[in-house]
Amino acid sequence: QVQLVESGGGLVQAGGSLRLSCAASGSIFSISFMGWYRQTPGKQRELVAGISSGGSTSYADYVKGRFTISRDNAKNTAYLQMNSLNPEDTAVYYCNAGIITKEWYNSDYWGQGTQVTVSS
Repeated sequence: QVQLVESGGGLVQAGGSLRLSCAASGSIFSISFMGWYRQTPGKQRELVAGISSGGSTSYADYVKGRFTISRDNAKNTAYLQMNSLNPEDTAVYYCNAGIITKEWYNSDYWGQGTQVTVSS
């Protein structure tokens, strides 16, 4: 059994910052890709930022220069530092990870989501 648990969401004023965390736990052998997605009502879930096991990162154009993704492989945890937040960043943020379990099961896993609300 593998779980992804997000934390760090909340309400912040425009221009403020938040740091999201995503901790993976369970019968984990290795984690490849880890990413943060976001979704607003009526829209598809979209990739915000991703990081490979080697630390290569990618970002959606609209967060470049404002958001930073990182990971601690020893802790099986990914982070999303979000700065200069604006109301358009309001969404439910989901963590995603590609995980191989100790039972050699390879699959994508999702967290439960954490709400980020940016007030103007």
